[in-house]
Amino acid sequence: MYNILRLLFLNIIVFVSGCRVRTSVDLIVHHAQVYTVDSSFTIHEAFAVKDGQFLAVGTSADILREYEADSVVDAQGNAIYPGFYDPHSHFLGLGQMLDVANLVGTSSYEEIIEKLKAFRQQNPDQAWLIGRGWDQNDWPTKQFPDNRRLDEAFPDVPVFITRIDGHAALANSKALRLARISASTRTDGGLVELRNGQPTGILIDNAMQFVRLVIPRPTVEEKKEMLQAAEKACLAVGLTSVSDAGIDRPDIELIDQMHREGTLKIRDYAMISVSPTNLDYYLPKGTYQSDRLTVASFKIYADGALGSRGACLLAPYADSPTSGFLLASPAELDDFISRIAKSTFQANTHCIGDSANRLVLDLYGKYLGGANERRWRIEHAQVVAPDDVPKFGTFNVIPSVQPTHTTSDMYWAGERLGPERVRTAYAFKDLLQQNGLIAFGSDFPVEDINPLFGFHAAVARVDAKGYPPGGFQKENAVSRPDALRAMTIWAAYANFEEKKRGSIEVGKLADFVMLEKDIMKIPENELRAVRVLRTVIGGETLYGR
Repeated sequence: MYNILRLLFLNIIVFVSGCRVRTSVDLIVHHAQVYTVDSSFTIHEAFAVKDGQFLAVGTSADILREYEADSVVDAQGNAIYPGFYDPHSHFLGLGQMLDVANLVGTSSYEEIIEKLKAFRQQNPDQAWLIGRGWDQNDWPTKQFPDNRRLDEAFPDVPVFITRIDGHAALANSKALRLARISASTRTDGGLVELRNGQPTGILIDNAMQFVRLVIPRPTVEEKKEMLQAAEKACLAVGLTSVSDAGIDRPDIELIDQMHREGTLKIRDYAMISVSPTNLDYYLPKGTYQSDRLTVASFKIYADGALGSRGACLLAPYADSPTSGFLLASPAELDDFISRIAKSTFQANTHCIGDSANRLVLDLYGKYLGGANERRWRIEHAQVVAPDDVPKFGTFNVIPSVQPTHTTSDMYWAGERLGPERVRTAYAFKDLLQQNGLIAFGSDFPVEDINPLFGFHAAVARVDAKGYPPGGFQKENAVSRPDALRAMTIWAAYANFEEKKRGSIEVGKLADFVMLEKDIMKIPENELRAVRVLRTVIGGETLYGR
């Protein structure tokens, strides 16, 4: 009898073990090549998601045995990566650009006029004709245009078209009159270009504000539509976290409101535009972080852009007697940085030229003192004197760079800088080595929003045409693993978010992207054409083919 009972008991145990209850989760993804981008750069096959977080990561067999879900995705061997970050972009700016004439890629002034005419025909009721994206460096004559042709084509409507870098613009005479710009107009940190004693219509850096102040502002509802359009475009290229490199309080609060309403779901790292008003308001309040929005930094502009010769250089441009200029005085920059140093906020300063980089690195060092955890950033860091590069490591400053700037600028950067100075420009590998990390963004809409374009530019140092053969200053290319880190976990670190996302690890928010090809393995010339199959934020699929 005892033996019979014992046998029955053992059979019950075997039966119960065989009917093991699996844990219910929201999503299972299996049969994948999962690049976790954890500290060991581990590659797995599957993961389970519960309540918007990664609950388990492992083999397909283990995940399918331990978990069950109504939503089960067979990745069919495709590669999955942490959601792509863009730590330096202009998210609202992208939405605004989608609502104006797109002049990117125009090859002549005549083509710009034709595009503006077509846009005007489609939008006849707009009070202003606005465009963005032209670059005189792509034209046969690589000089700034004047506004005579704009005046001929559009004598009765104000026209304002911004250069690709956002640091110069061309306005027609009607726009200049509305902005009350004349030959005597002056501003610090900007220039109203004159020819034969009269404005040409070219406005550089701070001079553009005179016109912007008289352009009708979009309504709140229009801004909401712009943000949603920008989100749609970003999700389609695998971006799960973007940034707004310099916006004001009303726009920050609108983005927060839309997140809370659920009408905007992409995560946003909003940098507050530095100003006495914004400093007075935000410094006492302290940093802010919700599930989707981080407000923990101030964006400072030190100088302009290289393409419009507004970048501040230690010696004059090789193709012009100017050395560029600062957009704020050294005393103003010192005041901004000193106030931020007394807070928990991060300082993120736009520095293109070697003079601006030196000034700001020294100001950072003045207040940081040495090794620190403040994660202050230099945005762009395009032209850094060799003697100043080690300061990134000394003061633990994060270089936040845009690889596609290299492949866009390389055609003319040597003309601006000369052969010696350009040789140490766009030195991403040298900058990476200072702290063992670097953050890769795009600066969209200045460059294309697709993060794979930046990935390709960083590892191959060539543009979409494969130019130049062998790569531009290839010694500063970075490896594919480091390029992936720079647009995921290192970008998250630069945004104070590495404990929440940036890698596929248990407990982190389930942001990930599935691609049709493995960017860690395919030939370099295929990288830009890879399509996104699925973009997921917090376990929710927001884009899928």
